[in-house]
Amino acid sequence: MTNRYMLAQLPTPLEPLTRLSAFLGGPPLYIKRDDQTGLAFGGNKTRKLEFLIADALAQKADVLLTAGAAQSNHCRQTAAAAVRAGLKCVLVLGGSAPGSPNGNLLLDQLLGAEIHWTERERRAERMEELAEEIRKEGKRPYVIPIGGSNGVGAQGYVLAMQELVAQIKNTGIHPDTIVVASSSGGTQAGMVLGAKLYGYEGKILGISIDKGDRGPERYEVELAEIANSTAEVMEVDVRVTPEDFFLDYGYLGDGYGIVGFTEREAIALMARHEGILLDPVYTGRAFGAIVKNAKAGMYGSTLFWHTGGAAALFAYGKDL
Repeated sequence: MTNRYMLAQLPTPLEPLTRLSAFLGGPPLYIKRDDQTGLAFGGNKTRKLEFLIADALAQKADVLLTAGAAQSNHCRQTAAAAVRAGLKCVLVLGGSAPGSPNGNLLLDQLLGAEIHWTERERRAERMEELAEEIRKEGKRPYVIPIGGSNGVGAQGYVLAMQELVAQIKNTGIHPDTIVVASSSGGTQAGMVLGAKLYGYEGKILGISIDKGDRGPERYEVELAEIANSTAEVMEVDVRVTPEDFFLDYGYLGDGYGIVGFTEREAIALMARHEGILLDPVYTGRAFGAIVKNAKAGMYGSTLFWHTGGAAALFAYGKDL
């Protein structure tokens, strides 16, 4: 295992969703509050960044470079982590600069990140261009992939499963299924590896937020590759296969970041029954799957892993 640069407030709470469970008339619902990790409004990326920042510092980097969407939760948390570690942060965002920044983009600016805009499909290429420019300036960039989803970052979610298993033992809560938003892949990859290492025997179901150009079969392969890379970094003997990953591709809607009925209903239900805020891109869509399936009686005892992102709500006011 690589070194760790402590950023998160852990363990995050494990709570019952008592009122919402009763309203939906379904099985018991629980929530793992990774929206409460504490770094700049929290979120799941903070767990990954503890290992990515440590690796960057070990390599004597002085600039963090990463990419995401205009309302990227990952970019917001990376900018905050850079501040904590005394590093410069450079972000490559897909699209073009809006007239008035809000949501995560406003926070990126408040945190002092240098922002570059490009076409969504060119983000990785633009990162490499900027990394070379930064090197020519005599600085040392550390490139973090979108979502922090690689063998270094996913260690955070291997240990998150260790944390959850301990909470399950202490509380007596035994969820049959864990539901989590799945996009860049590092969170689910780490969870599946962690489940094997620490003995969680339930199902981990990823709700695909944006399968992009990969297609379902390729995504499962990518998840296994991330998990096995993480196992190598951690020097453990466990390995996984694509068949170890469960994905639901039925909630892609009209595309990434496009809010529809599923997201609006889920956000409203969670807010009005539990006082918890979901985001319009990831957790709103993933919890929407739980709402639909709970109504149909398809899930057993279910744990929703809240990966954060509520800051993006302020950029989606008209859609909500």
